[in-house]
Amino acid sequence: MEQHATEGVNKILIGNKCDWEEKRMVSTEQGQALADELGIPFLEVSAKTNKNIEEAFFSLAADIKKKIVDTSKTEQSSGPAVDVGGQGGGAGGKCC
Repeated sequence: MEQHATEGVNKILIGNKCDWEEKRMVSTEQGQALADELGIPFLEVSAKTNKNIEEAFFSLAADIKKKIVDTSKTEQSSGPAVDVGGQGGGAGGKCC
């Protein structure tokens, strides 16, 4: 992900086929530890039983929305750009 994803992309670690306990390769604890190390959310999902499928999508969507809102607030707090040099886009470059 770090090599090919766009900088700042939202990430989530998904443990797949959590319904298949007898063939489990990674424990829940190992998955959570990796997600904690990477600083990203972790969910185990099963398409077969529909466990956490919607939660995975909603979690990622909520993170994306939060990032958009936070970015918007940051841009608004810096205030609007004001052209006081008379070179703006108004008629004839005048202020009013």
